Amino acid sequence: MPTVFNFTFVPWFRSVAPYIHMHRGKTFVVGIAGEAIAAGKLQHLAQDLALIQSMGVKIVLVHGFRPQVNEQLAAKGHAPKYSHGMRITDSVALDCAQEAAGQLRYEIEAAFSQGLPNTPMAGSTVRVISGNFITARPVGIVDGVDFQHSGLVRKVDVDGIMRTLDMGAMVLLSPFGFSPTGEAFNLAMEEVATSVAAELQADKLIFVTEIPGIRMQPGEPASEDNPIDTELPLAAAKQLLASLPTPTEPTDIGFYLQHCVKACEEGVERSHILPFTVDGALLLEIYVHDGIGTMVVDEKLEELREATADDVGGILQLIEPFEKDGTLVKRDRTEIERDVDHYTIIDHDGVIFACAALYPYPEAKTAEMAALTVSPQSQGQGDGEKVLKRIEQRARAMGLKSIFVLTTRTMHWFIKRGFVQVDPDWLPEARKRKYNWDRKSQVLVKKL
Repeated sequence: MPTVFNFTFVPWFRSVAPYIHMHRGKTFVVGIAGEAIAAGKLQHLAQDLALIQSMGVKIVLVHGFRPQVNEQLAAKGHAPKYSHGMRITDSVALDCAQEAAGQLRYEIEAAFSQGLPNTPMAGSTVRVISGNFITARPVGIVDGVDFQHSGLVRKVDVDGIMRTLDMGAMVLLSPFGFSPTGEAFNLAMEEVATSVAAELQADKLIFVTEIPGIRMQPGEPASEDNPIDTELPLAAAKQLLASLPTPTEPTDIGFYLQHCVKACEEGVERSHILPFTVDGALLLEIYVHDGIGTMVVDEKLEELREATADDVGGILQLIEPFEKDGTLVKRDRTEIERDVDHYTIIDHDGVIFACAALYPYPEAKTAEMAALTVSPQSQGQGDGEKVLKRIEQRARAMGLKSIFVLTTRTMHWFIKRGFVQVDPDWLPEARKRKYNWDRKSQVLVKKL
């Protein structure tokens, strides 16, 4: 059993390493719906946030308290009132909100103070600091509805939050703000998290919510043919939002999406919607290639481009396992450095997931595509095909009539994509001289 564990743990831990390096020193604003805490998820969320912080991420945590306030109202025989998707906060509701916020802050601070042996919190020291970082203004009267003590964010104390984060503490914000006259206003967690992320120019805004994310066909039932859309470009998110009715409930498709879009428009590059029902959702979204929820992104993260000298290390890391198992011919670093401009790569968030090199033989009007490699993490997602298409475009631009590959293992993949097998004697003279007759590679050609 330990041997099996080693074989699974070691490659997994190595695959996570690029994301640990990438996120170190970054700032994440995490908004946790009050429903997640009501559902008993606080302990695991605190453990995961402590782990993320221990890997160098600066965290601002904003908690919601919708169900907790409603519970306090019910205990006082007072019905909750909403309009325009916001709570109408009368004096009773304001008292209930203050009680609920105080209780939740104690619970959250207690969750981060644990350090029992044999738990993920053992040896962790998480200092949680909260304060009057938000200045608010009243919502006022909208369409004849007086929102009373409900407010909107007027100003965020960016310097105060950044100084606290730089001290190594986690900042905890309740959905409350205070006016310059000292009046308290009840705010929406989603608006606080979005405003803070935008003002800090945070690297990520993450909502841990009741919904699993946005499906490929929004509004249709969940199925194999309708999975969660893990990456939604900002333009597509805005288009989807425009087609939906105005959201009023947290379970409406556009409820969290509208805040993700707003954050991205205001300079937060990536905004996420995650389900609190999945244990470890934060870790899966941040440290795994495809994540688990929906990420609204201000730019296409996956970039298909020609390689530069800075990519040599990433290319070597990608192809090394395939050289070891004999799928690829071994290339040393000097050769890749010399030929780096021959390579096309797919770069996702600074990690190279696919590559191939193009070596032209202009006298024979052909070129070799070599070292076509796709990371095991992203196989089956069409990355190989994207690289192949780019290589074909590059060859056509050179005025070449065909491309060829030499392979010992992946003949069928190429045949499916229009390659045909030929005799090694077909090879251009210069390439034939380097052909390894012992390896017995099959030669496949595709006309352009």
